[in-house]
Amino acid sequence: MPIALILEMAADTYGERVALTADGRTLTYGGVRRAAAGGARLIIESGAQSLVFVGLNGPVVPCLLFSAGLAGVPLTPLNYRLSPDQLADQIAELPNPLIVVDHTYVDTVRPVLPSVITTDEWIANSLGADPLDEHPVNDDKAAVILFTSGTTSKPKGVVLKHEHLVNYVLQTVEFASAPEDSAALVSVPPYHIAGMGTVLTNIYAGRRMAYLPNFTGRGWLDLVRSENVSNAMLVPTMLARILDELGDTIADTPSLRALAYGGARMPRPVLERALRQFPDVDFVNAYGLTETSSTVAVLGPEDHRRAFTGDPVARRRLDSVGRLVPGVEGIIRGPGGTTLATGEVGELWVRGPQVSGTYVGIGSVLDVDGWFPTKDRASLDPDGYLFIEGRSDDTIIRGGENISPSEIEVVLVEHPSVSDVAVFGADDDEWGERIVAVVVVTGVGESPSAEGLRQYVRQQLRGSRTPDDVVFAESLPYTATGKLLRNKLKTGYTGTTV
Repeated sequence: MPIALILEMAADTYGERVALTADGRTLTYGGVRRAAAGGARLIIESGAQSLVFVGLNGPVVPCLLFSAGLAGVPLTPLNYRLSPDQLADQIAELPNPLIVVDHTYVDTVRPVLPSVITTDEWIANSLGADPLDEHPVNDDKAAVILFTSGTTSKPKGVVLKHEHLVNYVLQTVEFASAPEDSAALVSVPPYHIAGMGTVLTNIYAGRRMAYLPNFTGRGWLDLVRSENVSNAMLVPTMLARILDELGDTIADTPSLRALAYGGARMPRPVLERALRQFPDVDFVNAYGLTETSSTVAVLGPEDHRRAFTGDPVARRRLDSVGRLVPGVEGIIRGPGGTTLATGEVGELWVRGPQVSGTYVGIGSVLDVDGWFPTKDRASLDPDGYLFIEGRSDDTIIRGGENISPSEIEVVLVEHPSVSDVAVFGADDDEWGERIVAVVVVTGVGESPSAEGLRQYVRQQLRGSRTPDDVVFAESLPYTATGKLLRNKLKTGYTGTTV
């Protein structure tokens, strides 16, 4: 089943119901279908073998996605924050691309990419073109290519086929399940897997999408109220900024019913504060990767509510990403490839019909049984709750002992004077690596000392987990999608304890 069939089903069912909203303008499901069919004709007549988009998230993104889907070529949204040379390098990996660029970025990319179409030109031309006649597309063709964030290595182009994305949607969402008055606020960038998944799942459910291209905490709160938003997805850094905007007040968002978060580790204090300040909202933690077509595990609303009943097991599960979704299997493997027992930490491998594991220029990295190595260190509890300990590349090896940064971070961030923290390993002649904690303090009350924080960790973890160095910083470096740039911290580390 190709992704275009999702739009066909939605347009046939919802007709002239509003599908997209931005800046006071609307587009119906029928309008999206017409724009997509016209755009598909433009792609085919151009001879392009791929469609590239450089720009902010907005109503053009669903139109581009389904235009590419109808034409049988992949869509690749690129990170508009990259330099022109970086954009050119990624585009060079794509076959014969047709490039659509927001007017804001045209002058930036034209020195290296002279042949581009502006977003406004694309919209006008696609709406004015004759709709594409029937054009069969096999579901094993590439539908989307997304480049990884490149926080630990060179970005790789992940190939997601129609079958991967459709299987994700069918396992995640019930068709036509959204009430007519429901609306989803889209604030994640289009080059993030959530930016693509949001289009497909909301179109399939029949939920209107409202766009916030440039995120601010105040802008998000205002749009939730003005657009009567019922559903939203955020990365942890976004949620933290919203809470900063709220201060100590309860959120005035009566329409908001569900809030999903993911993309990076959610600090427990941020989550608990959000649960208090959005008391009538159902929270969902969604864990997934680009290579898995988005979500593979979910911690649902009931799990979040149960955490406040006093049950220590339920409370600890707030640090988990929940349980694997239907259709996805997961195992934890040790260094030799053996399957580990419940509670043991190793690398998470997953498989299922939504899992790709294929890269541009590399091919598939699935093993012979279809398992994909996530590179995430993880463990499973007896009830199947999945705990992500961090990336395998981030593991600190101190005196021959493997230490996950996250086990120290989740302790330090509970300190009342700590608002954010990152832990990494630095070279050490005696131990191989030393533990460095970079701490951002709240600024409320007396600031903690480095030794005080070291003692705080030692009281709760084994002595080998105590940071050797504690460094104070005003903020931590994150990508726009909320991923911590741990390598940037390592590069800037001077070996000085504050």
